Amino acid sequence: MRILLFLGTNMAVLLLVGIVFNLLGLQGILAQNGVDLNLGPLLIMCALFGFGGSLISLFLSKWMAKRATGAYVIEQPRNAQEQWLVATVKELAEEAGIGMPEVAIFPSEASNAFATGWNRNAALVAVSAGLLQRFKPEEARAVMAHEIGHVANGDMVTLTLIQGVVNTFVLFLARIIGHTVDRVVFKNERGYGIGYYAVTIVAQLVLSFLASAIVFWFSRWREYRADQAGATLASKQGMIAALQRLQLEQGQPQELPGELKAFGISEQLKQGLSGLFSSHPPLDDRIRALQQG
Repeated sequence: MRILLFLGTNMAVLLLVGIVFNLLGLQGILAQNGVDLNLGPLLIMCALFGFGGSLISLFLSKWMAKRATGAYVIEQPRNAQEQWLVATVKELAEEAGIGMPEVAIFPSEASNAFATGWNRNAALVAVSAGLLQRFKPEEARAVMAHEIGHVANGDMVTLTLIQGVVNTFVLFLARIIGHTVDRVVFKNERGYGIGYYAVTIVAQLVLSFLASAIVFWFSRWREYRADQAGATLASKQGMIAALQRLQLEQGQPQELPGELKAFGISEQLKQGLSGLFSSHPPLDDRIRALQQG
């Protein structure tokens, strides 16, 4: 139901954009300048491609995450540590009101964890071997609560669908720019010349870079929510202690593949404008938010 509601909302946004284009007479303005572009079908095509790739990635996310990290799913606990981990995740999931996720450990000395999956009742929660070795039980429990918070909040679904909306408008605007330049600047009256393809590719790259700031902003915002969930499901002090321990390990490689960095517990700190393209807020800010909350 969450996916259907979100898709419905965003398709309404796309419809609204089409109406705005018509009300402002942009179709007519383009036509007056020799730009024979039908915006309605173009918008629909871009939406199909924009959402299609994101949704496919979402539905394959658990399988891809297991392969990318080499995560071992605990089917039957083999030792006391695995028994504790499965029991902890089960307790937290019940408290959060979600189905029992798959629980996995991935071979990494870095302290990290992630959650993924398209369904909040059939998710995957994974933790690194390094985190289990170095974190105190209450700190590891808080990290698991943070990841359960992501699942309960539907963050994986929402982030993926926001990416779909961004993809749609990047594809849409890039093709309008390419088409306009091809017709107005290069004076191609029929078909497409090299100018269209070159300009469209460049515009798509630039727009993708700029639009990614929106996706990263949401990713940072959801980390605060997941921290709060961790404080509620486990304990505030345990969540703060876990973040403080992560602070001590800053500068060390996080060892998560690029597509999973946004779903980890932390990432390398970025300075200045590069912070706009960071999936996680600074740990200092996250700790302060918990202390003041």
